[in-house]
Amino acid sequence: MYPFLTLDDDTEIVHSEMYPDGRVKVYIEKPNAKDCFHHAICWLPGYVWEDVYGFSQADIDRYSEVVQSTAHLILRFAREGGFEHAAGL
Repeated sequence: MYPFLTLDDDTEIVHSEMYPDGRVKVYIEKPNAKDCFHHAICWLPGYVWEDVYGFSQADIDRYSEVVQSTAHLILRFAREGGFEHAAGL
């Protein structure tokens, strides 16, 4: 998994390499004092959410906006081996 973004509420967004079928796994995790971590997975390019734990629908809506607005970058970085290996940035 490659680090991608840390939001202002300490939510971490990371992503996988691009799988042979063209999909990319985006993993979202946020520390929580009671439950240790809340987490969710979003598969690109279809924006399919699964394994959502501890996040409200409002949280997922917010994270969905972030993922959708940056999906072009996530997909590019997933093809190129993460942000550190992305050419031209």
